[in-house]
Amino acid sequence: MVSKLVLLNKPYQVLSQFTDNSGKSTLADFIDIKSVYPAGRLDFDSEGLLLLTDDGRMQAQISHPKYKLSKTYWAQVEGNATQQHCDALCCGVTLKDGPASAISCRLIPEPSLWPRNPPIRVRKTIPDSWLEIVIAEGRNRQVRRMTAAVNLPCLRLVRAQIGQWSLGQLQPGEFRLIEFSDNQPFQHRP
Repeated sequence: MVSKLVLLNKPYQVLSQFTDNSGKSTLADFIDIKSVYPAGRLDFDSEGLLLLTDDGRMQAQISHPKYKLSKTYWAQVEGNATQQHCDALCCGVTLKDGPASAISCRLIPEPSLWPRNPPIRVRKTIPDSWLEIVIAEGRNRQVRRMTAAVNLPCLRLVRAQIGQWSLGQLQPGEFRLIEFSDNQPFQHRP
C-alpha cells in the first residue's frame, strides 16, 4: 500500500485544520489532497513546516511526545539576544504548565525568508534578534512562551524542520507530496 506525506509551508494566520466556521483561512485553501491530516499543529500566528499524512502510524510517530521528534524553529525576538539567553533556554525555564527546555539554541543571522503579510511590528528604539531553537516536545505556543520567559518576546516564529524533513525552498502555501510504501521503515523515509 502507498501512503502520502505532505510537507506544507503553512502561511501566517492560517489554521492547522481543514475546516473553520469563523471565516479564517484553513489548510483547505492550500491542499486539495484527500484523506491527509496534520501530524501535529502549528499555531495560527506561526509559519513554516507542517506535515500531513494519511498514515495513522506515521502521524502518531511525528506528533506524539513520547517519540521526541525534534522540531527546529527560527524565532525573531524583540531585544538583543545573547548566548546567556540561549544557555537559559537550554537549561530550562518554568512555564505555567511545567518546565520546558530547548535541545539546542543559538544566535543566527536573519534567515532569508519571504516577507510576512502583515509585517511584524517594528520599534525604532528596540532592536530585534534571531534565534534557532530546537525542541523535542510541542506544547501549545511553547517556543513563544519560552522566549518570553527569558524576556525576549517573539515577533515572528517559523518552523524550519521536523525530524528529518525540512522546509527547503517551499514558499508560503506551497507543498511537496512524498509517497512511500508501508514496508519502508519510518526512520528511512525521505
